[in-house]
This record gives sequence, structure tokens and C-alpha cells, in this order.
Amino acid sequence: MLQPKRTKYRRPQKGRAKGNAQRGNQLAFGSFGIKSLDTHWLTSRQIEAARVAMTRYMQREGQSWIRIFPDKPITKKPADVRMGKGKGDPVGYVYPITPGRIIFEVEGVSFEVAKEALRLAAQKLPVTTKFVVRHDYDKNA
Repeated sequence: MLQPKRTKYRRPQKGRAKGNAQRGNQLAFGSFGIKSLDTHWLTSRQIEAARVAMTRYMQREGQSWIRIFPDKPITKKPADVRMGKGKGDPVGYVYPITPGRIIFEVEGVSFEVAKEALRLAAQKLPVTTKFVVRHDYDKNA
């Protein structure tokens, strides 16, 4: 599971993810990728499940990159606890994703394998995604 080694603050406020991604919205490493079209919190478990689905289909060929990292701690109060008495304890980490952000990138496999692998990965995520291809990629080569 992805999580930071250390955090500056243990229990941050929720915040608000609005607008489109200003950075991380272009393919940087691979020829194929999936791009988010929604705003949502992606948990470290969801990111890991998508990564496993993608690498299993690719049969560990090629190379893949995870372009996001869950570094925002999320707290939760235990069940059957009354209101008040402070904020709950951290239970996991999330990445607040905004539209346009590249989530995964793939290189070193064919177009068809990459498309199917990223489709399987996208099924594990709570956001709608779009398959993107590098602008100078030649499908026939």
C-alpha cells in the first residue's frame, strides 16, 4: 500500500478539490496512459488494486508508472462513539484527484495490450477515465 514515510501534520482538514489539474496533465514517461475526468478521493487501496490489475494483464512486460501518490491522511471515528471529543484517528491515505490528471502510464507493450491493461485498471477506480496516447506515437511501427 502506498503511504508516506512521514507527514508534517497528522490530522489535516478535508479541504476542497476544485478546478482542473494544472500539473501532471500530460504524458511524461510512457506512450499510453489514463486520465481522470472527475474529482474524487483515490485511496491507497484503490490505487494498488488498479496497479495489480494492470501489471497482471501485461504479464510484467513493459514498464508502468503511477503518477499519483496518496499523501493526505484521512481520519475516522470508531463505531458507536458519541459526538464531540475531538477528531478521530488516521485510518488511511488518499489522493484528491481533479479532472485532467494522468493516473497511470505504460510503455513497452503494444497498443492493444496497453489499452486493455489500462481499461482493467480504470475499472478499479471510482472516477471515469479516458485512455490517452502520446501525440507522436505511430501505431503501425
